[in-house]
Amino acid sequence: MMGQQDRNARNGGATKRPSSPGGNNAVGSCPVVGIGASAGGLEACKAFLDAMPGDSGIAFVLVLHLDPKRESMLAALLGRRTAMPVVEVQHGVSLKPNHVYVIPPNTYLTVRDGDVFHEPPVKQRGISMPIDHFFRSLADARGERVIGIVLSGAGSDGAAGLKEI
Repeated sequence: MMGQQDRNARNGGATKRPSSPGGNNAVGSCPVVGIGASAGGLEACKAFLDAMPGDSGIAFVLVLHLDPKRESMLAALLGRRTAMPVVEVQHGVSLKPNHVYVIPPNTYLTVRDGDVFHEPPVKQRGISMPIDHFFRSLADARGERVIGIVLSGAGSDGAAGLKEI
């Protein structure tokens, strides 16, 4: 497991850098990477964050299939892997560059006016599709400033949302 000193060394001794390569750190204007993964995708998420610099100027939103009845430790587990702040999405949060946001259990995420909101999960034909829901919302809200990545999936969740992006 990568420690804070290893991350600091990789990032030139700093835990965070204040500006992105393009100099665009304005909330609401930064690119957003939506990342989807099944419940078994934790290792893939860790590897992804290990490889990402802390100063990319991008906001990352991770949507994983979580146990709806348990408190999530995802933010704490992933926060050890990057110099970027990793937080569970709070209702109405504005996405900031160089931050990682993770979905809370038993919610869907929707982007409106540059902010992310919780919604109760909706099952389609008995199946929960939180990745598709978020990707569609993100594509509608942010247009060309969006990237979608599916690291692992349960069934086809994420496929339809990627088409929208």
